[in-house]
Amino acid sequence: MFTSLSRAFAQTADPAFRRVFFRAFFAALATFLLLWLGCWFLMDWLGELLRAWLAEAQVWDWLRTTLDWLFGAVAFTSVIVASSFIFPAVMVLIMSIFLEEIAEAVENRYYPGLPSARPQPFGEMIWGSLSFALLTLVANLAALPLYLAFVFIPPLIPFVFYLLNGYLLGREYFELVAVRRLDLRAARRLRRVFRGRVLLAGVVIAFFLTLPFVNLVMPLVATAFLLHVFEKIRTNSRVAPA
Repeated sequence: MFTSLSRAFAQTADPAFRRVFFRAFFAALATFLLLWLGCWFLMDWLGELLRAWLAEAQVWDWLRTTLDWLFGAVAFTSVIVASSFIFPAVMVLIMSIFLEEIAEAVENRYYPGLPSARPQPFGEMIWGSLSFALLTLVANLAALPLYLAFVFIPPLIPFVFYLLNGYLLGREYFELVAVRRLDLRAARRLRRVFRGRVLLAGVVIAFFLTLPFVNLVMPLVATAFLLHVFEKIRTNSRVAPA
């Protein structure tokens, strides 16, 4: 497990990894520039409404100036703070589109003897995505009472968080790389057989995703990490490549 993780982090200097990272970064930046521009126009319009309302209410000049300044400061700060939280999520979402390139780069470097990856049927892809989204929703709703109950036992909250997200992330990334070599049913069957190892790998990913800046590259590292884990499992269990 440690060797797989260290190999995944070491390969972040690979040109393919850098290319996907910067592609996602600039795409997310362009998205946010458009959003910031839209927010600027919206805030300007709301500011004009506020100034017109204050003028009609015949508010004192010093109070009108103060309220106008406060509105601008709060609006600007809100946009910046919201962006700092949302930007990584948008970047990770865009990055997920290009994870196939990461898997190929890892295979080219460490498993050059493998044949070309299996093309995943569109229906299988849709079913896999929908079932995972449904599972994520149900699992988080089911865990909500635990989070609320553990408010009185704070040390247990991280335990539930990492266990739940470790299961979800391990499942997601394992199946992401496994369906390149196996059909979805076989990939899930293999994951269930080695559920403990996949869960541990998912917990590791969940931990690194909570670290600032590191979380920006974790989709790349997670893909490479679980590909190594999958190849070791597949080799040990003698599952033939597609």
